Amino acid sequence: MGTVLLVTRLVLADVRRHRVQAAMLLLAVTVATATMALGLSLGDASRSLYEQTRAAAAGPDVVALSGGSGRAATSALASLADAPEVAAHHGPYRIVYADLTARGSTSSQVVVHGFAERPGPVNRPLVTSGRWVRPGGAVLERGFATALDVGVGDRVTIAGRPYPVVGIAVTAATSVYPWAAQIGPGGGPSDYAGLAWLTSSDARTLASARRLPVTTAIDLRLRDPAATEAFRDAHRDPDLRVNFHSWQFTAEQDTVILKDSQPILVVGSWLLSFLAVTGVAALAAGRAAAQTRRAGLLKAVGATPGLIATVLLTEYLALALAGDALGLTIARLTAPALAGPTASRIGDAAELGGSVVVTATVLAVAVAVLSTLRPTLRAMRTATVTALSATARPPRHRPLITALSALLPTPLLLGLRLTARRPGRAVLQACSTATTVIAMVALLTLHVQPERGYGLDGSSVLPNLRGEQDRRLMLAVTALLIVLAVVNTVTLTWTTAMEARATMAVARTLGATPGQVAAGLSSAQLLPSLPGAVVGVPLGLGLLSLFAAGNSAQAPFSWLAAAVPATLLATAAFVALPARLAARRPVAQELSAETA
Repeated sequence: MGTVLLVTRLVLADVRRHRVQAAMLLLAVTVATATMALGLSLGDASRSLYEQTRAAAAGPDVVALSGGSGRAATSALASLADAPEVAAHHGPYRIVYADLTARGSTSSQVVVHGFAERPGPVNRPLVTSGRWVRPGGAVLERGFATALDVGVGDRVTIAGRPYPVVGIAVTAATSVYPWAAQIGPGGGPSDYAGLAWLTSSDARTLASARRLPVTTAIDLRLRDPAATEAFRDAHRDPDLRVNFHSWQFTAEQDTVILKDSQPILVVGSWLLSFLAVTGVAALAAGRAAAQTRRAGLLKAVGATPGLIATVLLTEYLALALAGDALGLTIARLTAPALAGPTASRIGDAAELGGSVVVTATVLAVAVAVLSTLRPTLRAMRTATVTALSATARPPRHRPLITALSALLPTPLLLGLRLTARRPGRAVLQACSTATTVIAMVALLTLHVQPERGYGLDGSSVLPNLRGEQDRRLMLAVTALLIVLAVVNTVTLTWTTAMEARATMAVARTLGATPGQVAAGLSSAQLLPSLPGAVVGVPLGLGLLSLFAAGNSAQAPFSWLAAAVPATLLATAAFVALPARLAARRPVAQELSAETA
């Protein structure tokens, strides 16, 4: 307990002394783990929402659909209800294909289910507002109604006939909006469509009066809900084409709307983790001398190498695990909204799976360890006397570089020498810039992808919800990457300025102005940013090629090329303030501090 208490006190004291660094690590790990957990859990969250909706709306185990509506199709579907595997059923009922217009101009394809005024034991839609169908009134599926911006009391026109909206409901018998059709007329392919319910007599009248396409369906509840595949195989009719949609198929179809969301979040979490490692590594490098001296003090009072490693690593691991817990909490609360963008499902937040929690935790630990392992090993291996008397390492003498740099303007000369003295930090800055450009390339490419709207004949009057969600997620991930990249750039600039205080003070005594010193510090970040920005464009295109469809559109080259100077200008703007603040420090104060 004495060792644990000692480590705890030392860690807490160091966190209090370096609150900004602690907050940066906490932020980086939180956004990285939250993004990864969201990407990995979206599929499970979607299935959880379906299961909760299925339980609330008495969803069927199997929906059997026939492309026809004649006596033969109706009799074949009705015979399925007599099968020994079936415990309960609803139907057969007719499905009418029509057009729906709301608010005078918003048009969409719609499938109309003709239901009884008193729902049966299977496929009993849950009314979320208003009431169930009555003669002359329509009930809209909630995802469809949300897209139309229609509520109870509004009026819609179906195949030219006006109907008041008497209720809004959810069902688990069909996939989420806009895949309510399941099959098209005659059993062919289906298009984007919403779902509405009318009474059986109203649906029959609508179909006959307007000569609309009609198919037939029956909802079945099996004695063994898991035996849907066996039931389908046992009841195939070679003389009549019947489509069997199991509840497992419907749950999986719900995840189609998340097809691109998951890669965006997972790959985004990789990039965020990389930036987190870059930023924390820069902080750890800036504190390397202080950590080495701290390790020397601990050795001087009898601490073992194991205790020193524990003290130095525990701070970062504790902050990383705290960020991991916060990120998992954010993911758990956010997952239902991202997993159900069409409002077709109901339910509460589901618990994150064990594999998701483990993966996110491993990511958090990896960020902490990879960022701090090298400075920790260096502090442990440094002899006690050397650690206590450690001074700045003298620069290596490179005659060729010195001769070449002497011909450059003063700001560029100072920036080049600062970069040459810290090649590892220059690599970190280049990688940080390249990661940001990769995200910008992905965002620009996603922006130019063609989309087919959910309105009538693909009209954009009803937007493509999957495309909208993908763009929002890509924008959010890119914004997080830019924020972390900015924090990393400012941190690297300030760390470089603090380590080069004596060098910059000497340069000012030799005639360099504060403006030239500030420009030199800025150029030390811009020099590695240039190759990072240039390399980021092809890297972004290569990464997109792994996930993009074969017919995906390519962003204009001018847009991609513009990302390079835009990134460099933004970098220059963000490093200007810390560089100027560092350049204004009094020369006498810096030189006297170095002498002391």
